[in-house]
Amino acid sequence: MQRRQFLHTAAGAAMAAGGGHSLLGQGKRSSRPNIVLIMADDMGFSDLGCYGSEIETPNLDRLAAGGVKFTQFQNTARCCPTRSSLLTGLYSHQTGIGHMVADNGHPSYRGEINNRCVTIAEVLKGAGYRTGMCGKYHVTHENYDHKENWPRQRGFDSFYGTIPGGGNMFNPHGLVRDNDVIKPEGKDYYYTDALSQEAAKFVQAQGRTASSPFFLYLAYTAPHWPIQAHEAEIRKYQDRYRIGWDVLREQRWARQIKLGVVRKEWGLAPRDPKIPAWNDITNKDWHARRMAVYSAMIDRMDQGIGQVIKAVDAAGQRDNTLFLFLADNGGCAEGWDAEGIKRYAGTTLDGRTVRLGNNPAVMPGPGDTFQSYGPEWAHASNTPFRLYKHWEHEGGISTPLIAHWPAGISKPGRVDHQHGHLIDIMATAVDIAGAQYPKTSRGEAITPMEGKSLQPILAGKRRDEHRAVFWEHEGHRAVRMGKFKLVAEYKKPWELYDMEADRTELHNLAATMPDRVTAMAAQWDAWASRVGVVDFDTIRRQRPTA
Repeated sequence: MQRRQFLHTAAGAAMAAGGGHSLLGQGKRSSRPNIVLIMADDMGFSDLGCYGSEIETPNLDRLAAGGVKFTQFQNTARCCPTRSSLLTGLYSHQTGIGHMVADNGHPSYRGEINNRCVTIAEVLKGAGYRTGMCGKYHVTHENYDHKENWPRQRGFDSFYGTIPGGGNMFNPHGLVRDNDVIKPEGKDYYYTDALSQEAAKFVQAQGRTASSPFFLYLAYTAPHWPIQAHEAEIRKYQDRYRIGWDVLREQRWARQIKLGVVRKEWGLAPRDPKIPAWNDITNKDWHARRMAVYSAMIDRMDQGIGQVIKAVDAAGQRDNTLFLFLADNGGCAEGWDAEGIKRYAGTTLDGRTVRLGNNPAVMPGPGDTFQSYGPEWAHASNTPFRLYKHWEHEGGISTPLIAHWPAGISKPGRVDHQHGHLIDIMATAVDIAGAQYPKTSRGEAITPMEGKSLQPILAGKRRDEHRAVFWEHEGHRAVRMGKFKLVAEYKKPWELYDMEADRTELHNLAATMPDRVTAMAAQWDAWASRVGVVDFDTIRRQRPTA
């Protein structure tokens, strides 16, 4: 009853905004909201202006100012586990992607979403939505003769993007339209721009022809390595990072406190001991350039999101469109063996060899370079937290979440501190769309949703908390129950933190609260058995078959 009443209220607000008619003024548009789900790739908690950054993100900042800004929303700390969880409302192990997209031989680690789950697109398509995806898919094997789990076969009416997890921004690896591998078009091709343009075209097409609502999943690869951007954007930031990562973290932390994103009493996590002080390093120009390119990638992504917003506005759909923006994991400290990434690097569009690796003699940015920004700047991206992508500490799993929906959000401009997880996105979509989550699909029993709708939060209320939320990736593990979080690195003992008093995880309570550690660890063990977690050493020893 609560959901139906909310939908009626939202529909009434939308009708009022449209002068008593549908938002297109023709009485044909469904009052059910459109949903635009946008995901950034390898972007840290503090990398948006509205979360404390100096990076220029005016479009996302405006969405936050007119919506809800979540401070305790969390992902799964890695690209494809997050995407599988986001799309299905399940824990990644339940979807078949307990690690990455290689088949490790165990049911929870087959490396592609299985037939015991359904995607948001499949569920909403069944409810009459038009569905489109633009961007990084990364929830199936990179096998171009095996398309059963490609987007068009998993509920999306159209797809433009890449099947694998990374590639040159100026000449992306594995580019696909619908079910066909294609080549980038135009000598000035840049993947972020292409995704933004395709997303805007999808929205425009729905505005012109469709009487039903639409669901758009826009999954950028920015700012995932390789750090590559247009020189015009890079120049905007070229001198900004000569202050170094130590000062940058202090500045971002101060802004976060002022914005109400974090609490001062939590403190700022100290610099990772593996990272040198800025004043002690050489190659400062190169290091500053790396962060400048990374920031330029986020800047360009925000510009593209502005194009999508304009397309929604032009269709008369701003009031009745729910925008959700988040990131797939925290800042990325990865470096890599050049041989291991060679297939992603490819060549430039004009055939030049790409220079691989973090070489201070090569300034990053152009399409013939292939570098990352390293743990030094990733630590700054994750301000005020510690650790990075891969880990289940807050630096690995904390993401911005912005929700904007004029017809469905009360008290816009709020900062909300209630805890949420990726598994809640499916539940929210089902709730606000009035859709039915299926019990069976393709002849298989479907695993029930794990998440809870965010709708009460959007409506300005408290929602019933999850009794417990769980994580595991590469043996790193965690469980959150109320204000307490139990977390551990692989093969290291459990740590216990009070998230209300110490979200930066600086004061380990495990020794003083052993009974709570034991009880929460037992909950994690039961969950791990239920979803099929396998010890990571076993996974590493298993020869991938895809």
